[in-house]
Amino acid sequence: MPNPTVAPSTAERVRSACAHAEEAVLAMPGIDPTSVSVHHLRQCGDAVIAVPTASMATVLAANSGDMGAPAVLELTDHSPLTLREPVRALVWLRGWVRTVPTRAQRALASEVAKDLPHPGLLDVGHTATLLRVVINSAVMADSTGAESVCVDELRLAEPDPFCELESAWLQHMDTDHADVVAQLARHLPPRLQRGAVHPLAIDRYGLTLRVEGIDGDHDFRLPFNSPVEDIESLSRAVRTLAGCPFLNGLRRI
Repeated sequence: MPNPTVAPSTAERVRSACAHAEEAVLAMPGIDPTSVSVHHLRQCGDAVIAVPTASMATVLAANSGDMGAPAVLELTDHSPLTLREPVRALVWLRGWVRTVPTRAQRALASEVAKDLPHPGLLDVGHTATLLRVVINSAVMADSTGAESVCVDELRLAEPDPFCELESAWLQHMDTDHADVVAQLARHLPPRLQRGAVHPLAIDRYGLTLRVEGIDGDHDFRLPFNSPVEDIESLSRAVRTLAGCPFLNGLRRI
C-alpha cells in the first residue's frame, strides 16, 4: 500500500534548505545586515556562523552579556539550475547570538568541519569569528507558502538523505534526460502543460517540477508511491513516474 506521506516535514525541509543554502545574512537591531561566510545548523538545534571579525555583529555579540543579542539568520536556497526565478526557499532562524570564547574558536571550527568542511573555516581566528545563534523559532517560505516549526521538531529532524546529491541529480536530469522530464511533465494539469519544464527539487518522497509559463512560474509536486532509501530505488521511482517500460534495463539517471 502506498505510504500516505508525500512530502518531507517542515522541519526536514528547513534542515535540507539550510544545508543547500549558499547565501546567508545575519540581521541584528541597529546595524546593517552582516554577510555570513559559513553557516551550520547543528543537531542540537543551534547554528554556528562565521562573520567578519571587524563587523559590528561581532562587537554587539561580544557586548551583549550571557543572554546574547537578538538576531535573525536568513538563509536562501537557490536552485542549482539556471531558472527565471532561482530562489527555491527562504529560511529565517530567529534567536539570540552569543559569542564563542576565543580559546574555543578553533576547536569549534574543527567540530563544524567534521560535518561541513567549508574553506571559510580556515579564516576563523584570523579574519573571521564564530558566533552561535541559539534558535527560538524557525520559519520557511517557498512557493507553497510560509510555515513555522518549533525548535524541538528541528532538533529531531534530519536533512533529506539525498540532500548532498540533489544538485548533481537535477543538473543531470535537466541537461541529459530531457526525455524523462518530458514524460514527467505529462502528469501536469492541463493549465500547466504549456511552458518550459525543469526539475526543481527531489527528495525521498518525490520530486517537484518548475513550469516557466507565459503567465508566471508554477511548481508542481509528483509524489513517489512510497519513500525511497537509496540511489537505485530513487532512480527506479523517477522512471516509474516517467512511465518507463524497461525499469530494469535502463541505466541510472
